[in-house]
Amino acid sequence: MTWHAPSMLWLLGLLPLLAGLMLLEARLRRRAAGRFGLPETTRRMIGGRSAGLRATRAVLLLCGLALGLLALARPQYGSREKTLRKRGVDVVVVLDFSKSMLAQDVRPSRIERAKAELMRFISELAGDRVGIVAFAGETMEFPMTVDYAAAALFFKDLGPYDMPVGGTAIGRALTATKRLFERSSREGAEADPAQKRARVVVLLTDGEDHEGDPLEAARALAEIDAKVFVLAVGSRSGEPIPTHAADGTWTGYIRDGDGNPVLTTLSAEAEQQLRQIAEITGGAYYEPQRGQLRVGEVRKRMSTMKQTELKARRITVHEERYALVLLLAFLLILLEALLPEARFGGSPKTP
Repeated sequence: MTWHAPSMLWLLGLLPLLAGLMLLEARLRRRAAGRFGLPETTRRMIGGRSAGLRATRAVLLLCGLALGLLALARPQYGSREKTLRKRGVDVVVVLDFSKSMLAQDVRPSRIERAKAELMRFISELAGDRVGIVAFAGETMEFPMTVDYAAAALFFKDLGPYDMPVGGTAIGRALTATKRLFERSSREGAEADPAQKRARVVVLLTDGEDHEGDPLEAARALAEIDAKVFVLAVGSRSGEPIPTHAADGTWTGYIRDGDGNPVLTTLSAEAEQQLRQIAEITGGAYYEPQRGQLRVGEVRKRMSTMKQTELKARRITVHEERYALVLLLAFLLILLEALLPEARFGGSPKTP
């Protein structure tokens, strides 16, 4: 016999105090009745055999309370072994933090909409490990974790002006993604090597790559069986890039040397490159659609992928037996409430 909450057992020590109060109340009752009149007359007026009934009710109440407290301590008897398994895929979210993501062709802006969608995506993961790569000209990384709140917090307040180097380097971001996967594999080297984890990359960008070789980086990801799902954001017609002061106040638009607003455009060449990244890795490309980022479609694809076991361990589960004890406590207290306090019968004899 074991107890799930043994700290509740100390409450049983209050029962003797309660029993003492009941005895004191009975004595005070008899004393008050004695002052009222002759003992025989008083007995006839308050009813016969009331002391025995009161004692029975007190015993029933005390026993019911004792069993109720035992039930609160949750007695456990018997045990069985259970295998806990945690299944999921490894996911790396790669988010573009270049200044072109400040454009407002997607409300409230490309970057804010992307962050909101990805935070919801991360919060709905179950059993999956997630890592984050934020990139512009350079990358910032958050290692693989199952702490989704911490992962979302990483980029919640991050913005394009916080990136150390401007520009857009998709190839460098994909290389950083490969490092995250490899690092997580080394950290989990004690796991069964036969268990091969599915790997997913969610790349959200406006496609304006300014340096590096994204296709070569995609081939490196394909070698470790990582599938890249590309979510394109932006417009094909072009959108000016707003500028902001340090306090977040809008100050205008980025302009070229001639004073004309610089437009960010999801060009045909950029789309072609993004499609190739997805095709090389066996993933998928999702073009912009009525301002939607189509994160839900990636989630559907993930649900059909092989989910591999990340952790398995055997634990001993103790069988809880509090329900029967609680039922007995309820029946005793109910019986106590139904019993009369005194039994009245017949009329007093006259001399």
